Amino acid sequence: MTASTTSTGKGPSPDRQGRARPTDVDPLAGLRAPDDPPWDVYLTGTVFLDIVFTGLDTAPVRGTESWARGMGSSPGGVANMATALARLGLRTSLAAAFGDDHYGDYCWDALRQGEGIDLSASRTVPGWHSPVTVSMAYEGERTMVSHGHEPPAEAPFTDEVAPDRSPRARAAVAALTPGRPAPWIAEAAGRGTRVFADVGWDDTGAWDLAGLTDLAYCEAFLPNAEEAMRYTGAGCPRAAAHALTEHVPLAVVTLGADGAYAVDRRTGEAAEVPAIAVEALDPTGAGDVFVAGFVAGTLAGWPLADRLAFAGLTAALSVQEFGGSLSAPGWSEIGAWWRRVQSVEGQDPAALERYAFLAGLVPREQDRPWPLRRAVPTIGFGRSA
Repeated sequence: MTASTTSTGKGPSPDRQGRARPTDVDPLAGLRAPDDPPWDVYLTGTVFLDIVFTGLDTAPVRGTESWARGMGSSPGGVANMATALARLGLRTSLAAAFGDDHYGDYCWDALRQGEGIDLSASRTVPGWHSPVTVSMAYEGERTMVSHGHEPPAEAPFTDEVAPDRSPRARAAVAALTPGRPAPWIAEAAGRGTRVFADVGWDDTGAWDLAGLTDLAYCEAFLPNAEEAMRYTGAGCPRAAAHALTEHVPLAVVTLGADGAYAVDRRTGEAAEVPAIAVEALDPTGAGDVFVAGFVAGTLAGWPLADRLAFAGLTAALSVQEFGGSLSAPGWSEIGAWWRRVQSVEGQDPAALERYAFLAGLVPREQDRPWPLRRAVPTIGFGRSA
């Protein structure tokens, strides 16, 4: 099955409180009750400014100058995940430190006013320069160069200084760091928050699950295939997923172009869904979008295979735009894709059936109620009115 989509726009208009209008689909609408937590998902981390170059034919060559055919700027770091969650209709709260500069202002506006993300727990740190990542996308992969100053000791909510207590939320997304527990994860899990965790590359080379102490408080763990095999010593990603369920109830291993595989220890269920073939423009943030799609489906109570399919679909749509956070699809893009693939002759009926659960979810209208903000070459320095 293939997918293709294009879109433009500057983002939704804020309401009088400066919040963006909500998405037109609430995946949890049938589950909401008056005594629910105020937020569907909570997360914390460092916000970067991402500058993405696309359209490079090859990797930059030492001693030469390369020209890119495309460029975009967007909030990055933890903003990738927060935006992806919010665009799927989840009420998202982010605790993060923002730089006291034009970059920080731009990221704050893009997240709060453009995406409707709650930033009441976030802070602008006086005198701190926003971290920046330059990403160069080519041949379906990317190379990144980052720069940032050490945050002041009193700076709140960076990857190094996470809050000890989180707000009430249905779920939380946590990035685990070997050997560095985050107290808020145990605290949140103790209050009933369902914690979904991913992990980055272990630069120490230890790959020791004992170092991921917070995994004991998580409901789900979502590493990629290489990470899963290194942490478990398994010879294939599927065996690694089964091995991980000795440490966490639900293991989800992404398989790149082969899709994703998941095992739920509580039910004994396993599921595998192939990837959707797309022409990738920029893979930045695709992993975050996958996690966001899986979280949305899990909170909505969908079957495991549907959650995998939805997560893979949202990730496939995201790589067709550039810029990590602002490439995340909303329900309008998902609906447009679903209508389009049904109209293409020669589609595999079994593949279409895999996504039939979307029929009762996606908007019926072709036109989105508000256009999604996308990465653009320039940065607006002034705050929106």
